[in-house]
Amino acid sequence: MPTPDFILELRELVGTRPLPLVGVTAVIIRGDDVLLGRRSDNGALTPVTGIVDPGEEPADAACREALEEAGLVVRADRLTWVHQIPRVTYDNGDQSDYLDLTFRCSWVSGDPFPVDAEMTEVGWYPLSDIGSAGVDDDMRARIASALDERGEARFEQRD
Repeated sequence: MPTPDFILELRELVGTRPLPLVGVTAVIIRGDDVLLGRRSDNGALTPVTGIVDPGEEPADAACREALEEAGLVVRADRLTWVHQIPRVTYDNGDQSDYLDLTFRCSWVSGDPFPVDAEMTEVGWYPLSDIGSAGVDDDMRARIASALDERGEARFEQRD
């Protein structure tokens, strides 16, 4: 999916300077499986991620991204982690600071397939295989936060 119009409009005003954005990660659980997709931009295996549109509720954004990227209808069950991702600098010099909101989501319906160009493949992976599937540390931490049964959202605090 191309860069959202609101970000293009903001870039006209701020250039490549750091742009604060809110992102969501939808950790979609079905039984003992988690949905993962292979990103088309870097080949990484990740849960569904995306950017919250202006005025959009973050939980709704997680559900929208699941439908747009993987063709799944999901329910956002709870917020599991709030954290700042280290600054991202893109090949064109644009910089972004993402505040990520990770949600535990339940599968409602649909068979996963790559709907848009953001993922080259999507599918269900056994939770027990996440460590050997090639998921990076950051994404494994997001998945772990969604599996934490305490039900409390995590957040970071710097001294």
